Amino acid sequence: MTTAKDLFIIAMDLKHSVGQGDLSLALAGAELIDLIGAEAVAVDGDRIVPGGPPTLDDRFMDEAAAALTRQAPYERIEDWLWRRGRDLSAAYQAALEENGELKPQRSGRLSFGSERVEPVDTPARRRATDRWKEKEPVLTALASVVGIDDERSDEETGLDDEAVTTVVAAVHDAVMELEAVRQRRTIENAAFANLWRGP
Repeated sequence: MTTAKDLFIIAMDLKHSVGQGDLSLALAGAELIDLIGAEAVAVDGDRIVPGGPPTLDDRFMDEAAAALTRQAPYERIEDWLWRRGRDLSAAYQAALEENGELKPQRSGRLSFGSERVEPVDTPARRRATDRWKEKEPVLTALASVVGIDDERSDEETGLDDEAVTTVVAAVHDAVMELEAVRQRRTIENAAFANLWRGP
C-alpha cells in the first residue's frame, strides 16, 4: 500500500467533493513522498534528485520512478507535480475498479442518475482508514491541502522531515495555482457572456 492509494481511498470514502485536478496533484505529491521514504529520490532545494530503484511493490510507484528526470539540473518539484499529476486521479480510479476495490454506487433512490464509486471493504481500505483515524501526519497534511479535513482542528500536522514538508508545501502551492486558473477562467467566461448579451 502507498500513501497515494490511501489518499485516494480516503477521498472516495469520505465522499468529499474534491476536484480531480486537485486530487491528481496531491496523488503525485504522495507518490513523491513515498519515493523519498523508499530512498529512491532525495530533495535538494526545490529539485528532485533520483536515487536507487524503489523497493515498493506497486505499479504506480514503478511508473513514478521511471518518470523521474535523471540528468542534472533535475526537475523542480512543482514541475513534477504538474507533469506526473496529469489525469493521475482517473488512473488510480481505473486501477482500483479493475482490481475490484471500487464499486459503483448510484446516488439517490432512483435507478438513474450520476454514477459514483465507493471503496469496497478490503484490507487496503481498512489500512487507509486506520491511518486516517490515527491522524497519520503525511496523509492528514495532503488531505487537508485538497480540502479533506473531516472537521479536524488546525493543529500542527507534525511533519518532521524537511523533504516531506517541502513536497507538501509544493502541492499546496500547485493546488492554489490551479484554483487561481479556475477563477480566472470563470471571470473570463462571464465577461465573454456579457459581451455577447450586450448592454
